[in-house]
Amino acid sequence: MSVPELIRIVSRSSPMALAQVERVRTELAALHPGIRTEVVPVTTSGDRWMGDLAALGGKGAFTKEVDAALLAGEADLAVHCVKDVPADRPLPAGTTFAAFLKRDDIRDALIHPGGLTLDELPAGTRIGTSSVRRVAQLAASHPELECVPMRGNAGRRLEKLAAGDADALLLAQSGLDRIGRPELASEILSVETMCPPIGAGILALQCREGDTATIDAVTDLGDKDAWREATAERMFLHVLQGHCNSPIAGYARSERGGDLSLRACVFTPDGKTVLNAHEWAGPLDPATLGTSVAVALLRQGARELIDGIAH
Repeated sequence: MSVPELIRIVSRSSPMALAQVERVRTELAALHPGIRTEVVPVTTSGDRWMGDLAALGGKGAFTKEVDAALLAGEADLAVHCVKDVPADRPLPAGTTFAAFLKRDDIRDALIHPGGLTLDELPAGTRIGTSSVRRVAQLAASHPELECVPMRGNAGRRLEKLAAGDADALLLAQSGLDRIGRPELASEILSVETMCPPIGAGILALQCREGDTATIDAVTDLGDKDAWREATAERMFLHVLQGHCNSPIAGYARSERGGDLSLRACVFTPDGKTVLNAHEWAGPLDPATLGTSVAVALLRQGARELIDGIAH
């Protein structure tokens, strides 16, 4: 196996994205001590735009410029949060996922300056989040709370909280861990309380298909369980064909004995209708499990529910 002397890593330029790149650089250096890495930061349209992501075509707004740098040969490797990579359409032609890193925490965290938990928040508390997934679940479980739109990277949202734009925040616990601020969480919500987004906590390494040297260099960074879980979850979302305004949540879990399960939900934006499915793979491969769970929800009316939401 020929390992390249230099790997150029393209990433969003936010502090969290750059922290994710540092994890990859550290793991690469441990695996291939002689390798050099260089960071190619880009600012995506999703980072610049603070409005509704639907106006930019959804989650692809966070990956388009990264993909372009990779395809243009300006970089050799892209680091993505799987939850930000659209699953309703294939990866850009000529690119492939070379590895999924070991999964981080998939749970959401509540940040309240007074240290209150979700159940302790008084009626009318303003929760900062622009996630339709979180808004729908809060509407179902805590209708007395008010969600206020809030986008931007984690640091920017924390600044808005400090400025009084909201009384509390919901952020990914893995994000707080990556920026070195896990202590900010006043409560880490269970997956039963707040079902996570598809691909939560998984970093994917994307390469050009023909770049075998880079692919060979990073493949061993991959985690088998993360690959199985990401494959099941992304196939589920692909079959469901949800759009960026669809409140969809779910997670796959690899058990110690090798069994794989997938639990998923589809909500109406007001949280009044919730469709649930939970299946075990048994002899099924991860992609087939994802398909099976999606079909179970489609049989419950998920297509009509999703198509009835404006986007």
